[in-house]
Amino acid sequence: MLKLNRIELRRGARLLFENASLQVHAGQRLGVIGVNGSGKSSLFSLLLGQLEHDAGELHLDSRSVISHVAQESPSSDKPAIEFVMDGDTGLRELQARISALEAGDDHGDELHHCYERMDDIQGFTADTRAARLLHGLGFNAVDIKKAVKEFSGGWRMRLNLAQALMCRSDILLLDEPTNHLDLPAIIWLERWLKSYAGILLLISHDRDFLDGLCTHIAHIERQTVKTYTGNYSQFEAVRAEQLALQQVMYAKQQKEIKHIQSFVDRFRYKASKAKQAQSRLKMLERMTQIAPAHVDSAFHFHFEQPDKQPQQLIQLEDASIGYQQEVVSGIDFRLGAGDRIGLLGANGAGKSTLVKALVDGSTLLSGERTFNRHTASGYFAQHQLDLLRMDCSPLWHVQRQSGDMREQELRNHLGHFGFQGERIDDPVAPFSGGEKARLVLALLVLQRPNLLLLDEPTNHLDLEMRHALSMALVEYTGALLVISHDRHLLRSVCDTLYVVHQGKLFEFKQTLDDYPNWLREQRELPATTGGQVSSRKKNRQAEAKRRRQLKPYMDKVRKNERDMANRRTELERVDSMLQDESLYTDANRKQEMTTLLQQQAELKSELESLEWAWLEASETLENADRDL
Repeated sequence: MLKLNRIELRRGARLLFENASLQVHAGQRLGVIGVNGSGKSSLFSLLLGQLEHDAGELHLDSRSVISHVAQESPSSDKPAIEFVMDGDTGLRELQARISALEAGDDHGDELHHCYERMDDIQGFTADTRAARLLHGLGFNAVDIKKAVKEFSGGWRMRLNLAQALMCRSDILLLDEPTNHLDLPAIIWLERWLKSYAGILLLISHDRDFLDGLCTHIAHIERQTVKTYTGNYSQFEAVRAEQLALQQVMYAKQQKEIKHIQSFVDRFRYKASKAKQAQSRLKMLERMTQIAPAHVDSAFHFHFEQPDKQPQQLIQLEDASIGYQQEVVSGIDFRLGAGDRIGLLGANGAGKSTLVKALVDGSTLLSGERTFNRHTASGYFAQHQLDLLRMDCSPLWHVQRQSGDMREQELRNHLGHFGFQGERIDDPVAPFSGGEKARLVLALLVLQRPNLLLLDEPTNHLDLEMRHALSMALVEYTGALLVISHDRHLLRSVCDTLYVVHQGKLFEFKQTLDDYPNWLREQRELPATTGGQVSSRKKNRQAEAKRRRQLKPYMDKVRKNERDMANRRTELERVDSMLQDESLYTDANRKQEMTTLLQQQAELKSELESLEWAWLEASETLENADRDL
């Protein structure tokens, strides 16, 4: 159990926590949320012993092993798989001891005990466990033998993540673990973390990731921590109810809903706009549930109506794109008025290369690019954050972009993006990645584009700003192409999905939730134009046969998963009963307390056994799947 009791924490003169309390038990997965600067990362530093609290009590078993992702980019000659295995320090210490004993003449009983311990911790198959982690995070069989220093910065951070997961920890701290992952790797990580038996504390701005994973939410606000049971959407609903009770907040919500409803009412029966109207209707239904949870946000903005909206905006015909080497070929792609497209594909597939070909043709190797003279495109990419003038202020940047707008109007505009007071006149250099991203978006809005090309716009944004961006894009009347691993954003703003896969671009006819399974299937199938197979009937028969052969292995995995879920539910019930303070103060309840503690220990032991059984069954399933 991890417990904070009335904690006070300061960093310099700034008060981060005052009378903050928190209690987490093994098997619970806690999402830690709050605006940037609220103290989320400082909470992790406190748990890691890097900060000392000023008052209160921190209860943490000294024997607990805490794992976290190193923020430094590693550089080593070690093969990737060896680097990842270093995350299990207990394994490495045991291996070193065995080597020392084997080198001596008198092995004695200690060597035998070491071998038994290696067997207990599955140390003899640790390389298999490390390889599975690397494969899940997107590394192929060749990559795992490459030296760490040969990888780019983003892939090195994936290695840091794999190393943290390799550790047999009691507490796992993850601070934005999805930042360097593509969508398939994010979904794999979500599935892996669901089986984690210890205490998981997760900082993330990806609401779908929080929804799919968390059993509890810790909301940091006004120097305190409030814990909610359930995932992020459930927290959001509870918070919405609380805020909706305040009339001023409720009025703001109604204004936002009315704004979207007016669009729906205008265009519901207009053929060219019907699809967009339906998309906004879906968002409107959701907004009535979640908007109150965000009406006190500092971020509220929208895109102005474009001056012109031509039907044909930009087109690529028989195009090949890349840099010195072709990445995607045979592209026939058109963006017109009202299109709202989400672009899917693994990292390195060519998504950003395609967007650059649309923006300025810089990555177009062959083919034809047609650009309407009335097309006004707005482009967001991560490298644009570096194009800001570091010695200049946000106000200076918007003045250069705005033309003849008055200074007060520009200050109001910046206020919608969270820049207020002296911050408007401060140089950009010390700004965080999130603040720079907000400034780039503020500049983008001033351009009044009729086509938005967004390449990972949410990477540095917190949950509140992501919500504001989603709402602004829902209302946006121009055309849109977005690359994002934020599934909530894609669901909210996109009507059509395209995928870049095996050097081809084609429309994805299935849903976003189908994409990970589809991608796994494609790895087993020969590639042809459009990602389709030449003989669908033959492949369906082969797939059905493969499912029948894998069914016994799959059933075993699912049984283990059901058993683990049942034990966790029972353990949460026992843990909840043990939180009753009267158990420890009422002498008549001593026997009840003893029984509950015994049940808790037995359930934890059973969970650990089931966890290892699940890992073995999963490995057997993967091996069988690979052999078929």
